[in-house]
Amino acid sequence: MSRLRLNTRILLVALHDVVMAAVSLPLALWLRYWLADLPWQAPHTIEATLMFAGVAAIVFRYAGLYRGIWHFASLRDMLAIFRSVTLTLLVFTVLLFLVTRLEAIPRSTLVLQFFLLFGLLAGPRILYRSWKDGSLLEGFTRFDPNRIPVLLAGSGAAAEVFIREMERNRKAGYRVVGLLDEKATRQGRDLRGIRVLGGVEELIAVIDGLPERDRPRRIIVTDDRLAGSAIRQLVEAAAQLNIPVARLPRLTEFRAEDGVSQQLRPVDVEDLLGRPQRALDRAAVARLIGGRRVLVTGAGGTIGSELVRQVAGLEPAQIVLFEQSEHALYQIDMEMAERYPGVPRAALLGDVRNAQSVDEAFRQHRPEIVLHAAAYKHVPLVESNAGEGVLTNMQGTRAVADACLQHSVAVMVMISTDKAVNPTNVMGATKRLAEMVCQSRDIGASAEASTRFVTVRFGNVLGSSGSVVPLFQRQLAQGGPLTVTHPEVTRFFMTTREAVELILQAAALQAGMLQAAGKIFVLDMGEPIRIQDLARQMIRLAGLQPDKDVQIRFTGLRPGEKLYEEVLHRDETLVPTPQDGVLLAAPRTIGRAELDAALDRLTTAARAQDTAALLAQIRALVPEFAHAPNGQDKAAGATTPASAA
Repeated sequence: MSRLRLNTRILLVALHDVVMAAVSLPLALWLRYWLADLPWQAPHTIEATLMFAGVAAIVFRYAGLYRGIWHFASLRDMLAIFRSVTLTLLVFTVLLFLVTRLEAIPRSTLVLQFFLLFGLLAGPRILYRSWKDGSLLEGFTRFDPNRIPVLLAGSGAAAEVFIREMERNRKAGYRVVGLLDEKATRQGRDLRGIRVLGGVEELIAVIDGLPERDRPRRIIVTDDRLAGSAIRQLVEAAAQLNIPVARLPRLTEFRAEDGVSQQLRPVDVEDLLGRPQRALDRAAVARLIGGRRVLVTGAGGTIGSELVRQVAGLEPAQIVLFEQSEHALYQIDMEMAERYPGVPRAALLGDVRNAQSVDEAFRQHRPEIVLHAAAYKHVPLVESNAGEGVLTNMQGTRAVADACLQHSVAVMVMISTDKAVNPTNVMGATKRLAEMVCQSRDIGASAEASTRFVTVRFGNVLGSSGSVVPLFQRQLAQGGPLTVTHPEVTRFFMTTREAVELILQAAALQAGMLQAAGKIFVLDMGEPIRIQDLARQMIRLAGLQPDKDVQIRFTGLRPGEKLYEEVLHRDETLVPTPQDGVLLAAPRTIGRAELDAALDRLTTAARAQDTAALLAQIRALVPEFAHAPNGQDKAAGATTPASAA
């Protein structure tokens, strides 16, 4: 048992508790005789009181009653008092029996004394805490005209902490006037005296029902599970009332020195597009990566660099960074040197299109896991450079896949895109061809081949280079307008971290799924987002009004662009997996020999820059390819080429 350092506060608490113990016995005796309407008949009260106080002093000391701090008295402290009072009475009863055979004091007195002593010890602690945290006088002090009235979205633990901090801290800047919660069972109930007034969708009605002095000047989101459509709805309704929305950090992110009230942060775009966090099997991912040599192609890109970061945190034997861009490779290599200096790594400048370069990297570093993220992904650029797109996305994938087979790599993960489904552009078609390459090798591998091929398909990555969010942020910084290709264009979105976590999770799942050969893992992207709505929400988050402070301009669909993306072909059937957020699809497959012969012809056309022959070969391999070089909706055109979906 750790020894308590004697100080004035502990001595005062000990003195208080011993005095309460001494008072409890004569008080219990008096109450016993008073209830029975009998005259006092306890001649040895003084001796018994001294004995009881002595027993209590010893028991309280060694039962840990003085470890608790009154300011933070809790249920744990109440349990400690319960144990201490019980043990004290048991010891005292035994001693009293040895001395007087329990003849001097009525036995029912000890029962009364238990409740009296518990109240005498617990009561002052609860009152002291209530006084210190402000709840004792909350009915008199809650209204402060100098504090900003706020409405909390969420009525969980974080909301309780925030309200308690506002009551305790006399310098706090906020006054909570009400709460919102999606759970109907909580609506109409109180949290620390603050009423849950309704759901998030009832924001305008809730605020209209508040008196003028309690009209909130800010809405604070305290529930970190509140995201996606609920946050979008909240921000939109708050914008109509001209009330800003902020988010409280998670409890694990609180910095004690700053105070809870100083840590509000703006609602991020990730909050607008988010979804509840998936329950991941991190142990399975750690078993997949830990102690193995991992090679990442495209290691300097958005997905590739996040793969490198997450893999580095799983204690691999080595990370090989394979990247075409010198600048991107330098950045991720320096980041790894700073953040994970103990993880062995190698930085290789190389192009996946160069089979010899790929083979040399595999021969030298002998990777056991390959994460293939290298690709050209910008639809208009690949559309105007079709041959380069074929050589990188298809031929590069083929070079990596064949090297994996030749060097007995355990797992190759190929990252695909929703644009590979019913493609209308060359980029999407080349990624579908890359899927077919991995499918053919996964199905056609010989019995002795050890490589497993895992293909993962998902949509847009929030904040990646060239994506819509950074573009909107730059345009907002310049005062607008925000350019959207079409009023009805929609996209699936996923944060980079969530996408990479599910990629690794899919790779870890594969080993135990006997029916996964040739199938494609599809990440559950949730509901698609209309880009026009995203633009309007970002304007509101900046404290501005769409179409008034910042305009939205429609520019027309770009070459090869679709109004909406799909993650499944109509003939693909989804198969659930044990992992939440990861599904299996079974697209059409083609034999490896037949596929490779056709890909050789396609590669020849790409190197010759023969676009007509190249497109003809793609159509033969991908029958669903419906090329739309002028955009899917020709009527949507506007004059300025610029922008984003």
